Amino acid sequence: MPDPSPGSTDASIGQVGIPPESVPVNGVGASGAPPEPELARTTSAFAEIASAQAQGASSPTESTPIRPAEQAVAPSDQLAPPVQPLPTTDAQAPATEQLAPPILPPPPTEPPPPPPVLPASADGPSPTPDDEDEGMTMLEHLEELRIRVIICSVALAVGLAISAIPVPGYSSLTWNVINVVNAPAQGFLQTIKPGEIFITYFKVALVVGAALAMPVLIYQMMKFVLPALHSHEKKYLYMAAPGVTLAFVIGIVFGYLLLLPFAINFLLTFGVAESGVEVKWAFGEYVGTVTTMLFWMGLAFETPLIMFFLAKLRVLTVERLVRMRKYALIASFVAGAVITPTPDPLNQTIISLPLYLLFELGILMARLA
Repeated sequence: MPDPSPGSTDASIGQVGIPPESVPVNGVGASGAPPEPELARTTSAFAEIASAQAQGASSPTESTPIRPAEQAVAPSDQLAPPVQPLPTTDAQAPATEQLAPPILPPPPTEPPPPPPVLPASADGPSPTPDDEDEGMTMLEHLEELRIRVIICSVALAVGLAISAIPVPGYSSLTWNVINVVNAPAQGFLQTIKPGEIFITYFKVALVVGAALAMPVLIYQMMKFVLPALHSHEKKYLYMAAPGVTLAFVIGIVFGYLLLLPFAINFLLTFGVAESGVEVKWAFGEYVGTVTTMLFWMGLAFETPLIMFFLAKLRVLTVERLVRMRKYALIASFVAGAVITPTPDPLNQTIISLPLYLLFELGILMARLA
């Protein structure tokens, strides 16, 4: 292969239309100044063209394609090749990397805590209230309340009639109750006001009539409240209705058999021998005092059942009831002082001690709940 000489190179440069004197020799141009980068790349391209022509002369069958750089300078009527960006030197690379802020990975996010798991009830999940009550408006509720009140009033009137109207040949139910109430103070009662017996009779008849109508009253109250309750609350209400009634009756019997005799004997004998005063009580005052005392004793005996069902419904807790013991003890003695018809501490203790024991029984039943 013939070695290309400078003369052949000048001839090739002349063929592409560039004067040979403008081509730098050994990196120095005709003016003696160092060539610029673009001129250096052009010179390199011309050298490759001369080398390709030399190879084509020795091997005519092989053709070397012209690269884009060569095509850019061959025709004189085409645009100049785009200016290539200067390569970044190694000395400039660290400075550029230092200017760019480091890209840090995002901090790991902690997953949200799981929702608290409520303890499962022994009765299962709490269902929703009945669907039959969801579409009722306020007027419909008031209309239903009006119907319930009318039914309760009719039942109360029927109970009053049964207790007050005597059966032919027999005394009325009200007189039988009055005789039972008057038994502890028999012989010490009198009337000092006009119509006292008549007014007292109908007061007792109203109480007895309410007691006879109590099943209907409780049923109507339950029917009004049941649509808004859950199924497990309905079950507790069905259990509480007979239990509360039974506890009320037990409280009345306890007050009549145990509390009333002690109180009456104390009041009949206190100071009589020393003062020489004959003891005579007003009939109306005596009956009112005895019925009030028996009524509150009946309510007091409902305390354990009420505490049990409130604990069952998770309204009260055993820990809270235990913390209320000292307040319950004080409240028991205050209630005993109000209920007891006598100011002596003996009768007050007879009432207050059972009231506090009922509270302790309620705590025990709440633990079982």
